[in-house]
Amino acid sequence: MIQLRDPLILAQNLIRCRSVTPENNGVLEILEEALITLGFQCNRLNFGADFGRSSIANLYARRGLGKPNFCFAGHTDVVPEGDGWTVPAFEGRVVGDYLYGRGAIDMKGAIACFVSAVARLLSEDTFIGSISLLITGDEEGCGLDGTIRALDWLVEQEEKLDACILGEPTNPHHLGEMIKIGRRGSLNGHLRVLGTQGHVAYPHLVENPITRLLAMLQVITSKPLDGGSTYFQPSTLVLTSIDVGNKITNITPSQAYATFNIRFNNNHSGASLEQWLRQSLNEVGGIYELDIDIIGESFITTPGYLCEVLSKAITKITGRIPNLGTTGGISDARFIRKMCPVVEFGLVGQTMHQINERVLLTDLEDLTNIYLNVLNTILRD
Repeated sequence: MIQLRDPLILAQNLIRCRSVTPENNGVLEILEEALITLGFQCNRLNFGADFGRSSIANLYARRGLGKPNFCFAGHTDVVPEGDGWTVPAFEGRVVGDYLYGRGAIDMKGAIACFVSAVARLLSEDTFIGSISLLITGDEEGCGLDGTIRALDWLVEQEEKLDACILGEPTNPHHLGEMIKIGRRGSLNGHLRVLGTQGHVAYPHLVENPITRLLAMLQVITSKPLDGGSTYFQPSTLVLTSIDVGNKITNITPSQAYATFNIRFNNNHSGASLEQWLRQSLNEVGGIYELDIDIIGESFITTPGYLCEVLSKAITKITGRIPNLGTTGGISDARFIRKMCPVVEFGLVGQTMHQINERVLLTDLEDLTNIYLNVLNTILRD
């Protein structure tokens, strides 16, 4: 039986499961066994196969029936390890002051810290309310069969979450630097400009799509989208690809392509940006096709009780006063925020997704105590 009060031991056991999306490879079994030992009622939720996709294993576990139901959310799936590790990526080896392994930071380490915090809480006294975990196996993948479907299941079961901490790695350099209270939205654009193929010696007889594509891209990138807002940095439009595929030097192509991503703050919505894009492209004119994929809208959790409790716990354990930020990519908080207040706080993200991903052993202990302090405040006061 794993010593659950020690986050290092549980983190090592979780890391040793090569749970690269969409594979589970025993990681949820280890977590479920630990939680059952702590008195949790566990529900395995498998989604995806019903839509002809890979089956994704998820877990919802709850201890207690009262209110509030405080939830910790996270994911046990990880990205592929890549080449060049100095220690095996799925061995969970301690080297010096660090635990190495894929998922040590993102985010098996934080899950282990929360479980250890619960184990310490239960060894001290009783508590009011309930504790739950919502763990997905599809965060690093397409996200279709993880948190979003688990939340639908909770609604069907009339389960209600009252507050949630998502254990994503939020700190840039040192534990305690940042709580994330929101995220920017994300929009992918796929632009196809149509022209007329022809001989380069007779440009007046053709319509070169490259010329119009460049003009269109100039229009949408020439000015800043905004100057930022209270909790958000300025929105950005980044070109990710320009393609023609023409290997012949004496003809103009019939079409040209570009893709781009917009990370946007709460000055915009996906719909308003799509409207602006089409208006801007229409100013250039000509025939084009624009496909828009809105990955997520921007959102903010207005700082309140949950944020205050977490901030005080961070300061008590680390001595740091955390900034409230919204930087980085998207996360599953974009789904959870529709059910309850959610903030993100986890480990230091410097090595997430990198070769030799690793976490300071002292950070595992400190994060466990931060989570324990939050639980003591919310479920005992």
